[in-house]
Amino acid sequence: MSEFLDFAAEHLPYILEGLPTTLALWILAITFGFFFGLLLAWCRIYGGRLAYSLATVYVEIFRGTPMLVQMFFIYLGLPEIGIVFDPFTAAVVAIGLNTSAYQAEYFRGALLSVPSGQMAAAQAMGMSRMQALIQIVLPQALRRVLPQWSNEAILELKFTSIAFAIGVTEITARAEKIGYQTFEFFNTFVLVALVYLVLTATVAELLAWLERKTYVPGVTARAG
Repeated sequence: MSEFLDFAAEHLPYILEGLPTTLALWILAITFGFFFGLLLAWCRIYGGRLAYSLATVYVEIFRGTPMLVQMFFIYLGLPEIGIVFDPFTAAVVAIGLNTSAYQAEYFRGALLSVPSGQMAAAQAMGMSRMQALIQIVLPQALRRVLPQWSNEAILELKFTSIAFAIGVTEITARAEKIGYQTFEFFNTFVLVALVYLVLTATVAELLAWLERKTYVPGVTARAG
């Protein structure tokens, strides 16, 4: 144990230098996925036939292929047709596009869980469908989707680790470098696993607090 603590004291600061990159990658990707996922969900529920079809094809493609393949395609494949991203941007785009497909399904389920009579009542009162969606349906749906969305947010935080494969110097990339320098891969990846464990536990607790703060009897499930 003392040997591991000495190893951690020496190398943890270097690993944590990648923390801002990891968090920036996660925040940008999950935010992009949130808004694009909402748009996809809207297309699949309220859009016309074309919007529904395009959104459905998108969701099936990005849910049905590995994120790493998508990341390589964006970073290595798109330059062949003149679209070039730096490694960080390519990782944000790949993770954001991937999570938007999953978030779209969470949002779609939450929107459909709101009784349809509320939309009809709002329109009967003179509100447009868009006004009713934004002011009445969406606030309830966002509260209901929070537990599922929280799981996705935590999952995407862990998925930022694959960005090292295209050269993003986040936490995992720095840990890999230490491993090859010291040849102590066991200690290195136990250490980086503990870092991710602290990160995900912190995010989980913050999201659980948000669930408790947004709990509405009869609208959302009781937060733990």
